Amino acid sequence: MPLRNKVPAPVNPSLPARRRVAAALALLAVPLLAPAADLRAIIPTIKRSVVGVGTFERTRSPSTVFVGTGFVVGDGLDVITNAHVVPAAPADGKLEQLGIVLPDGEGVRFRPAELVARDNEHDLAHLRLSGTPLPALELGDSDTVQEGQELALTGFPLAMALGLHAATHRATLAAITPIVRPSLGARSLDPRQIAALQRAPFNIFQLDGTAYPGNSGSPVYDPATGKVLGVINAVFVKGLKETAITAPSGITYAIPANHVRDLLKKK
Repeated sequence: MPLRNKVPAPVNPSLPARRRVAAALALLAVPLLAPAADLRAIIPTIKRSVVGVGTFERTRSPSTVFVGTGFVVGDGLDVITNAHVVPAAPADGKLEQLGIVLPDGEGVRFRPAELVARDNEHDLAHLRLSGTPLPALELGDSDTVQEGQELALTGFPLAMALGLHAATHRATLAAITPIVRPSLGARSLDPRQIAALQRAPFNIFQLDGTAYPGNSGSPVYDPATGKVLGVINAVFVKGLKETAITAPSGITYAIPANHVRDLLKKK
């Protein structure tokens, strides 16, 4: 049953004046529940700018392989995704191409792209397309985001297993936390955590929202304006990696969008 804003009942006029004033002040202190933003108007705009990131090799079956989600910014030829989504340069002799994947009826269409810049520290990558520009999303100021703020994310959960159909999920900014999570002891530190500890930490967004493999690189945005405020880059997994699908934790992490803006300056 949906929650509705509650209208305070009038104060009983038979109460003594002092008690009536106290009761009125107490009612004023009760916060009203804000209605959830209606995503129907913004989703078509967002979906036009969300793309798959993949590779193409003519002699491979299937020839196109999906690796993650990305989104278009700038002049319509810039694509942002996660650094961990972009594969390393192919070995000599391979004809594998990096690019984006777009829906094409019941199939997919591949457009080649080149890697312009990679920011491994913030898990971001900047790809550049040639040819016809695509609709672009606007970057917002992620420094203005507040805990408790309502957000949304759009991407390709489970990738090609569900077909290339962008899906949208609601999320709440649960916390703004350091990128390095505390460890219970030295034995539980892995090489990646040790390397991260040697760098200056930065804050990321912890979301109360469910994302899946395939959502990496999805834009996190303000439902009211469509401005991108973050980029999905990880989910908290309980137990084995397979449980990210069968029993998702509902805890998702996103890189603040201001790091995207810095990356775009490195052309």
